[in-house]
Amino acid sequence: MDRQPCIRCESLSKLYRQGEKTIFAVQNCNLKVYPGDFGAVIGKSGSGKSTLLNLIAGYTRPSQGTVYLGQKEICQMNDAQLAEVRRSGIGFVFQAYHLLPILTARENILFACKDPARVSRTYFGELCRLLDIADRLDHLPSALSGGQQQRVAIARALINEPQILLADEPTGNLDKESAEALIEYLKKIHRELGATLLIATHDADLAAAAERVFEIKDGSVREK
Repeated sequence: MDRQPCIRCESLSKLYRQGEKTIFAVQNCNLKVYPGDFGAVIGKSGSGKSTLLNLIAGYTRPSQGTVYLGQKEICQMNDAQLAEVRRSGIGFVFQAYHLLPILTARENILFACKDPARVSRTYFGELCRLLDIADRLDHLPSALSGGQQQRVAIARALINEPQILLADEPTGNLDKESAEALIEYLKKIHRELGATLLIATHDADLAAAAERVFEIKDGSVREK
């Protein structure tokens, strides 16, 4: 039996207009990602990496084409339906951490939950162990390093046990040592939680850790 992709993009395009000029951030993208894949989207700054991830997550609407998450075609969904899909099936890690400064690390992680009281303590503990933040849960973001804040953001993205984790330049704001450590944490998440990862990055070391690499250039995507 053929494996079914958990992400499928068909003839996906996003264009912007600057005066009379048309710019394709993503152009006629056909992409399949399968459960358990660890994929990296690479390309120069401004090549369309972030746009592609935002299209897949439903944060950006396409100019043409469509996106399927499993069997769900998301481009015709309204905002409320998209929000529910993201809560239940997708974790998204932004380059900026977007942690709420008045909440502790624990509270930031649980803030993404539909019902924090129903979160498995075992899963929560395992997630914090994997990301090495168990001893930082009662600290505010201002008391955390950049690497720790990014790992809290990753835990928040994974707290609802999504099938898919999307990450936009997760090492972009980190120093070399913290970036190298984060790559190892992402590999552990993939290996131990069986998560499907698709990461936009210009970090060569992070791309090298992925099993599949997609290059985006002038809006066009191809697998290397």
